[in-house]
Amino acid sequence: MKILIVLTSHSELGDTGKNTGFWIEEFATPHYVLADAGADITIASPKGGQPPVDPLSELADAQTPSTERFYKDDVLIDKVAHSFQLADMQHEDYDAVFYPGGHGPLWDLATDKISIKLIEEFYNHQKPIAFVCHAPAALVNTMAKKGQPLVKGKHLTSFSNSEEEAVKLSKVVPFILEDELVKHGAHYTKGSDWTSYVQQDGLLITGQNPASSEAVAKLLLKTLKGEK
Repeated sequence: MKILIVLTSHSELGDTGKNTGFWIEEFATPHYVLADAGADITIASPKGGQPPVDPLSELADAQTPSTERFYKDDVLIDKVAHSFQLADMQHEDYDAVFYPGGHGPLWDLATDKISIKLIEEFYNHQKPIAFVCHAPAALVNTMAKKGQPLVKGKHLTSFSNSEEEAVKLSKVVPFILEDELVKHGAHYTKGSDWTSYVQQDGLLITGQNPASSEAVAKLLLKTLKGEK
């Protein structure tokens, strides 16, 4: 299995003067689930090089066994630091793509034409596409073959309005993800705040929040193996 993981390159949290980026747990947990199952993983980002880390994901209450494993994994840390440029990635080289969250994707991956085209190509070539937390922002401008939003009519989830309000960023983000997905015709559902909740609609797999990252990765594995 060859899997592409796409991380954000955006580091500024709106005009707050604070930083954002990718959420460590949402990368580390899926990476190890997939790698431990034998997947060959490539890491890319729009700008290449070191993707910015959301500093809040480094706080003590955001740590899990997978993040602790990551901090000791010099090989993977170096691999992340030298991520490939997204423009050099081709869907033909991979069996699936996975997008971790963090607030960064709301600013860059939502409108990145290369990312949008890549997602559409994976999907149109019957390859699984998986997203967790804020990463479904990368879907809001993708289109299906018939010229309608790719998310239209799809059952999916993402970071919820109530969770965005809880972290007090509803007025900071460029758009409210749950509302934007619904606006584009998605059948949005969610679980309780901060608990694992995933949705799968064919090749499209989404998770609501950091707690959902392991379940999304395991569902992606099952999908790749053709298991129900």
